Amino acid sequence: MNKIWITGTVIIIVALIVGVTTYKVLDEHNEKLTEVEEKYLIETTKKCLNEKKCSGDKITLQTLYDLNYMDFQADPVTKEYYNPDSYIVVDGTNYSFVTVR
Repeated sequence: MNKIWITGTVIIIVALIVGVTTYKVLDEHNEKLTEVEEKYLIETTKKCLNEKKCSGDKITLQTLYDLNYMDFQADPVTKEYYNPDSYIVVDGTNYSFVTVR
């Protein structure tokens, strides 16, 4: 009887460790995918601003699409296209991407 309880306990502990580790790895992976996509959008915005085709402190994705700087972009985690009204905020040398749902 004790062997059954010990075996069951070991199996539960291993399952918990594997489950938590898998969750953390997938969560980290999704964060990195999102970071890479945001960096791409920001670099594209910087290119548009440097070529003086874009101006202002709020550049929408629709503007970048219209100027042929990129094709429609999708969220790498959800695989849904970003809303064209989503935008990049330019604050001096700081850039940030804001998603509009």
